[in-house]
Amino acid sequence: MNLSAMLRARADEGRPIRVALIGAGKFGTMYLAQARLTPGVHILGIADLSVTRARQRYAAAGYPGERLTTTSIDDALASGQTYLTDNPDELIEHPAFDVIVEATGDPAVGIATATKAVTQGKDLVMVNVEADALAGPLLADRARRAGLIYSLAWGDQPALICEQVDWARTCGFEVVAAGKGTRYLPSYHSLTPDTVWDVLIQYLPIEDRSHINAQMFNSFLDGTKSAVEMTAVCNACDLLPQSGGLRFPPASRFELAEVLKPRAQGGSLERIGVTEVTSSLNRDGSDVPHHLAMGTFVVITSDSAYSRQCLREYNCLVDSSGDFASLYRPTHMIGLELGISVANVVLRKEPTGTPIVFNSDVVAVAKRDLAAGEILDGEGGFTVWGRQTPADVSLSEGFFPLGLAKGAKLAVPVSEGKALRWQDVEVDETDAAVQTRREMERVFAPNATVS
Repeated sequence: MNLSAMLRARADEGRPIRVALIGAGKFGTMYLAQARLTPGVHILGIADLSVTRARQRYAAAGYPGERLTTTSIDDALASGQTYLTDNPDELIEHPAFDVIVEATGDPAVGIATATKAVTQGKDLVMVNVEADALAGPLLADRARRAGLIYSLAWGDQPALICEQVDWARTCGFEVVAAGKGTRYLPSYHSLTPDTVWDVLIQYLPIEDRSHINAQMFNSFLDGTKSAVEMTAVCNACDLLPQSGGLRFPPASRFELAEVLKPRAQGGSLERIGVTEVTSSLNRDGSDVPHHLAMGTFVVITSDSAYSRQCLREYNCLVDSSGDFASLYRPTHMIGLELGISVANVVLRKEPTGTPIVFNSDVVAVAKRDLAAGEILDGEGGFTVWGRQTPADVSLSEGFFPLGLAKGAKLAVPVSEGKALRWQDVEVDETDAAVQTRREMERVFAPNATVS
């Protein structure tokens, strides 16, 4: 609880944390807005494919235009400005930066950035959870072997869940389940960027659709983003996915311990020590009162009868038996909270969550009958959605990872609801992202702790 004091000291010493931000989308812009107000932090560089967009986002975050420069990183360093470029390698390779923030959302770009960061001796905050779900265990292991930090991003739900799991274990509790809330119905798995509007207008008053990235929003509703994020949690916390993936049981924030306990005790889980995502909708489409659609949670138990008694006495959120209890966070603030990761990585040399095992994977599942020759459009698109799957099952079955699905060409037809396999897709084995994923599959036995 001394990060702000440590940042203030860095500011007073004239040694602010020098940050390279790669990707000036929504998450990156939210971080910029608060970084501007944080003593001891200097956004020294921003890289984005669209320099024009980056300028607009920089201004939207409250920075005066004269703070931007395209002259050189050294000039920006000397003047306290921010260097703007469309080439992320310029930032990763420059010695002045203390930490790289990867916020593009593109799995292949995330893998390339993480690989380059290790070769250049740079710590990395991986906002790009899609890249983490695809190859995070290997990327994190490479960083550790080089004496570097690879960290999940605070503000995104996986890192917040990791903190709750760590709290529980530090207190000696057993983690029954950990996860988040979302809006879900079984029919959502077939949503596309066209049909997603029928759902969005039910809870978002959208007047101008041009400001909405329909494919991105669709990935949150069709189940993919939940699978990606819970895979990150499993691999960072040594938890397990359930055999059939996420079930999205409806539950209010006050029912977590009742719903998310083992079936043998009357709950919905197949076992203790798993991830799950609760739905804010009942299966008939009605709203769950006091739902947790934007929040995170951990459900715990204890071998101590005395501790369980105390949980009841102190009005904790226990189930009907009193043997299980939950702790929840009602919301998350996305990029507005990312400064916690930046400060932890640089000042404490600690990640806010990092992959330590390969327990969970995200596999591509056909949204409809797909024909040979079709080009897959990846996360949130028209062709596939992502299902959380135990890593050992994914590898033994040869399932095709969702993170490689964008732009891939089908070699054979695949029926609706079927998980794609590597053999179903024409794969470019020279692609760097494919090679990284293949290496992870060779190196990591499921459930084996990373060295």
